[in-house]
Amino acid sequence: MATPVSPKDSFITVYGRKPVLEALDDDSLAVDKVIIAEGTRGESVRAITDAARRRGVPVQRASAHRVKVLAGNGRHDQGVLADVVAPRMAPVPVFLRDLGSRRPASVLVLDRVTNPSNVGMILRTATGAGLDGVLLPRRGVPAIDPLVIKASAGVAFSAPVLRSATAEEGLAQLKEAGFGIFGLDAGGEDLLVADLPARVALVLGNETDGLSDAVRPLLDDLLAIPLRGGVESLNVASAAAVAAYELHRRR
Repeated sequence: MATPVSPKDSFITVYGRKPVLEALDDDSLAVDKVIIAEGTRGESVRAITDAARRRGVPVQRASAHRVKVLAGNGRHDQGVLADVVAPRMAPVPVFLRDLGSRRPASVLVLDRVTNPSNVGMILRTATGAGLDGVLLPRRGVPAIDPLVIKASAGVAFSAPVLRSATAEEGLAQLKEAGFGIFGLDAGGEDLLVADLPARVALVLGNETDGLSDAVRPLLDDLLAIPLRGGVESLNVASAAAVAAYELHRRR
C-alpha cells in the first residue's frame, strides 16, 4: 500500500504577485493551481490569470484570510499564491522506501537553521553536489518561501528535499534505515579523514547555538571541518558546501 503524501510535502507554495507570475512564465515548472483572494484586482492579477489560462492551470478564489493561512505569511502574499510541484520533495519514509535497503546515500539535515538565505544556499549546494537529500523539518526551519527560493537561485523547486515534523523524528527514521548520524561541530573528528559508513547523514546546527540538545542523543559522533589561520568557525551555508562536496568526493 502506497504511503500517503501530504500536499505540504508535494508542493512549494509561492506567494506574491511577481513570484507567482514568474512561476507561471517558467515552463520548466509544473504549477498545480493558483489561488487568488476575493476582491483582488489589478493589471498584475490579470497577467496572472492570463498566464494560468495559457498553461491550463486552475485558478481558484478564496477569502483573503484563507489565502494568508495557505501562504503562511500575513504581510507579503498580496492576495495571490500558487502551488508549484516539487518533484524531488518527499517525506522521509517515502524517500527511504524508494532508496531501498542497500543503496549508499548521503543526506544533510538542518537542525534549527533559521536564516532563509542559508537554507536556500544549502539547497543549491547540496543539489549541485548530487546529494540524495536535504532534510528540512517542518518545525524549526523556515518554509521554502520566496526568500529561500531566491537564495537558491530557483534550485529549491528541484532540490531533493526531505520532510519530517522535526529534525529528531527524521533522524530517528534515517537511523533505523542504517544511516550513520554525525553532527558538524568544532569539537569533532576531522571530517576529511574520518571513516564514514555508506549511508551517512550530516547534521548542521543553528547559526548561533549550533547543534540542539534534542538531536545530540541521536548522533553517532561529531565531525569537524579543519580550520587554519585563527578562523574559529564557518557560516552554516559555507560549512554545508564543504561537507556536501566532501561527501561527493568520497563517491
